[in-house]
Amino acid sequence: MRAAGRFGKLRARFYNPILTARGYPAAAQDDRMIATRVRDLMRPILITCPPNMPLGGVAAILTRQRVHAIIVADATGTPLGVVSDIDLIGGEWLGDDPAKLAELRGKSAAQLMSSPAVTIDAAAPASEAAAKMRQLHIHRLVVTDMERAIGVIAVSDLIHGLAPRSRERAVVADVMARGFVACRAETTIAAAARAMSERRSRAIVVVSGHGRPLGMVTGFDMLDYCDAGNPSDPVTRVMHPALTIGPEASLRVAAEKMRANHVHRLVVVDPADPESVPLGLISTSDLVAELATPVPAGRVG
Repeated sequence: MRAAGRFGKLRARFYNPILTARGYPAAAQDDRMIATRVRDLMRPILITCPPNMPLGGVAAILTRQRVHAIIVADATGTPLGVVSDIDLIGGEWLGDDPAKLAELRGKSAAQLMSSPAVTIDAAAPASEAAAKMRQLHIHRLVVTDMERAIGVIAVSDLIHGLAPRSRERAVVADVMARGFVACRAETTIAAAARAMSERRSRAIVVVSGHGRPLGMVTGFDMLDYCDAGNPSDPVTRVMHPALTIGPEASLRVAAEKMRANHVHRLVVVDPADPESVPLGLISTSDLVAELATPVPAGRVG
């Protein structure tokens, strides 16, 4: 169940009650992934902030730690919620009004966080974590042991389970998103952030006037503008080169390329005409969706 909390057009997700992995059926029937436990893939570190931390401070921590979200915790370390980079870049505050930006920076983490924090037991199969992220449309879970928070597992951690496969289940073209958010190089950071927020997209592809992919901008790239910078700057100020892949590449190759370059998505291009309009995007979320899908009998072996 989702309710909306607002600052301008900023929205936080609220899930009630706190959900745990117990009771969720394993979506993937792959024996190896059922045998792999959440504790095998999780990051045993919690990056936290107090509920009263200003959002400007939250943005600074995300930038410094190079993570996409922070756990909001009380004085005992109990997780209360999560604030992500997507939460921070939403809405109308990335405009030319310094007062709105100052107001946002002064808001607290508790006012924007998605709450309560969604958890999963460390002993749960990794396939359950993948299925739960898909069901709730979230990108990370707080890992617990005996109801005590001990770490985090994210989409990027789960794709680790895809890369070592000895057999291919599909190719990029089978799971990629054929629709994506794009903008021209002269688009302002404020306009790009608005487009990403309205379409609930974590990235925007920067293209030339003829559709040639020039680069990509993610929510993470925009974090500096939560604390400083001019949102009227063009997206090229924060754009990074787009890593590309062909539609016939295996999912294992896509996963390995994401892991090696520490990125969450690749631009899919036509190998015969890589300068043309991209064919689509493939993200870590697409790979996790494949991980959580049972293997058809005809594709085993």
